[in-house]
Amino acid sequence: MIRIGIDVGGTNTDAVVMDGARVLAGVKAATTADVMTGVVNALADVLKASGKAAADIDVVMIGTTHFTNAVVQRRDLARTAAVRLGLPATASLPPMVDWPEDLRDAIGNLSYLAHGGNEFDGRKISPLDEAELNAIADDIKAEGVNTIAITSVFSPVSDECEKQAAAIFEKAIPGAHITLSSEIGRIGLLERENAAIMNACLRDLSREVIEAFRGAIASAGIRGKFFLTQNDGTLMEAAFAEKFPVLTFASGPTNSMRGAAFLSGVKDAIVVDIGGTTSDVGSLQKGFPRQATVAVEVGGVRTNFRMPDVFSIGLGGGSHVIETDKGVKVGPTSVGYRIITEALIFGGNTLTTSDVVVAAGKYDLGDRAKVAHLSPELIAATEARIAAMLEDCVERSRLSPDPLPVIVVGGGSILVDKPIAGLELIKPDHFAVANAVGAAIAQVSGEVDRVYALAEIGRDAALADAKAQAVEAAVSAGAARDSIEIVDVEDVPLAYLPGNATRVRVKAVGELHVV
Repeated sequence: MIRIGIDVGGTNTDAVVMDGARVLAGVKAATTADVMTGVVNALADVLKASGKAAADIDVVMIGTTHFTNAVVQRRDLARTAAVRLGLPATASLPPMVDWPEDLRDAIGNLSYLAHGGNEFDGRKISPLDEAELNAIADDIKAEGVNTIAITSVFSPVSDECEKQAAAIFEKAIPGAHITLSSEIGRIGLLERENAAIMNACLRDLSREVIEAFRGAIASAGIRGKFFLTQNDGTLMEAAFAEKFPVLTFASGPTNSMRGAAFLSGVKDAIVVDIGGTTSDVGSLQKGFPRQATVAVEVGGVRTNFRMPDVFSIGLGGGSHVIETDKGVKVGPTSVGYRIITEALIFGGNTLTTSDVVVAAGKYDLGDRAKVAHLSPELIAATEARIAAMLEDCVERSRLSPDPLPVIVVGGGSILVDKPIAGLELIKPDHFAVANAVGAAIAQVSGEVDRVYALAEIGRDAALADAKAQAVEAAVSAGAARDSIEIVDVEDVPLAYLPGNATRVRVKAVGELHVV
């Protein structure tokens, strides 16, 4: 299978062509203000470098930061109605209660509470009231809103209420975009509801962005299938991504970590991905990023859909270097994709980390003569500051004293040339485009997260049921059934619930099935 992997970052759009497990070519193109031009340029460059014709390409995988950036920057978000099914319970904390005010206002601040919902074991809290929901639908229509997020209490256990409510709203508001929380989040009402609302407000943007990606791929003459990468290191079809844009959140760092594992052959390690603006740091477990076990904030909002346990710092190849009274300050500001015009080595006026590395003679980039005036003291102080920042990151990622290796990838990894925190340093071939490699090798996953009453079903039967559901979810997402394996099983007793209640989470992963 000939695949193209693309990762759209804030500074560069990286692309690779892979034939099976072999990287035929990897390129970097500057990310453009409209993003799509950068994708078109990267596709053209990587096809030329690989010697492959567009007709040879079987599949294209793209990782994008579009939707994360839209939430963070509060732009291109649709007005959204949040409907929660749970009365008479949950009334003390209305939808979006913990959202930043500016984000809540950006999507219209429209929320409703209605009857419905379930207990942890599937028993109904109260019956659904069709007349109540039709009245809510009339109000939503009067507000001119066409996007709805429906959340029901304990819907991962029983999604019946959400589906019934969705049918009522679809009939009352034809053509409405409806997001169900049970299809996105995990156990935990407020965080799951937040994820559903966030997904809903991105639906209009996702249609535009994915259509533009389709156009870019078609303009390159590629007729193969098109997938987007999601934040657990696996793939989803473009149509699925259009419906669930939030699943792309944090897919960039995830792609880099998967690419790092693939290129190095190391399955358990700490990965440092240094781009032009930020460094993302996380841990690999069995070749996949360790998943966050606590609620993750996106744009100031707590969510609980699957996210890699990755954190970022403002250190990259384009980071500003500033001399202050208290020593050298590196980042968090960066020239980003303007590095080719603003960095000293390219004739600009801004001192960046890349300038310092070139001045130190550790990398050949741009015109070294333009940084010959930098003092040895400034170079040494900057290198020490970069080393200290990275060491702090690596130590934060370690959960045990075991001496895990550190894999350094990304275009900005030219900043590193010696071990971090005394740990083995690995910089694999094609390290600069590891994120695009991670996109190209991505598999397909299925996941289930629900609560079982073990007093009724027993632990073995509960785990078997969850595994079977996860496998079917992976097949539905496009995985070849005979390649699927269970990669993660977690069961946690919930002492505060009766019936020996236990939360079971299972993840299955398989190879992409392309017909």
